[in-house]
Amino acid sequence: MTNTPEQTRAVIAVEDVHKMFGDLHVLKGCDLVVSAGEVAVLVGPSGSGKSTLLRCINQLEEPTAGRVLVDGEVQGYRPEPLPDGRWQKLSSAQIAVQRSRIGMVFQRFHLFPHLTALGNVMEAPVQVRGLSKAAAEEKARTLLERVGLADRADHYPSELSGGQQQRVAIARALAMDPELMLFDEPTSALDPELVSEVLAVLKDLAADGMTMVVVTHEMGFAREVADQVVFMDEGRILERGTPEEVIDHPRSERLKGFLASVL
Repeated sequence: MTNTPEQTRAVIAVEDVHKMFGDLHVLKGCDLVVSAGEVAVLVGPSGSGKSTLLRCINQLEEPTAGRVLVDGEVQGYRPEPLPDGRWQKLSSAQIAVQRSRIGMVFQRFHLFPHLTALGNVMEAPVQVRGLSKAAAEEKARTLLERVGLADRADHYPSELSGGQQQRVAIARALAMDPELMLFDEPTSALDPELVSEVLAVLKDLAADGMTMVVVTHEMGFAREVADQVVFMDEGRILERGTPEEVIDHPRSERLKGFLASVL
C-alpha cells in the first residue's frame, strides 16, 4: 500500500543534534525523523540521552549544535540564518507558541494539587488559549472520559492513584490539541499493576493516529505499538528499525546485551 503525502510528512526532524552540559557530552550527533501518525519508541540504558533528546524536541533544553524541526519549522530560531551565518533566537513568547503545539507527559505527573482532575485539564486551555470556562469544561470532561476517568472529574490528585494521576496528565496534555505527543517514561513511577492502564491510553492514542515519541523500558509496548524502535547508548543512536528488526534481530552486541537485561 502506498503511503499518502500526509503519512510521509515529517512531523519531527532531528538533525545532527549535540547537547553539552558543561564538559559532559550527552547527545553526540543524533538524527531522527518521525512521520505523521508514527509512533517512535526510544529505548536504551539509563543515562543514554533519551530524555535529553525528548527535551530538546520540546525546547526544554537547547541543543548545543544541530537543530530540531517540527512540521518543517526550526524550533527556537528564525527560519533562515542572518547574512553573517548566525541563527537568530526566537523570543520567549514565540518559543511558547511553538511549544504549545507539543504535548509532553513526564515520569512524575506534575498535577496542580489544589485543582481537581477537571480543573487540571481545564487550566491551560483557559489560561493559554483563552477558551471560555464552559467550553474548556466540556472539552475536559470529554478528555477525562477518553482516558477512563469521567467518574473522577471532581477528585483531587491526592485522591487518585498514580495511574489515574498519569491519565489526568495525559488528558491535560491533549487539551491543548497538540500536533504530537512526547512521553518521558510515563509508567516508570507507577506500581506494576497500574502500568497497563496508562499503556492502554497510549495504545488508543496510537490507534487514533497521534504522532508520538515514547521513552520507555516497556518492551512489550514497543513491540506492539511502535512503528520504529530507536536504541540509544552513550548519547548516540546505535540502531533503529521496526520492532522485529530491533527487538527480535538486534545487530550490535551492545543492543543484544541491553535486551538480555530487560526482557
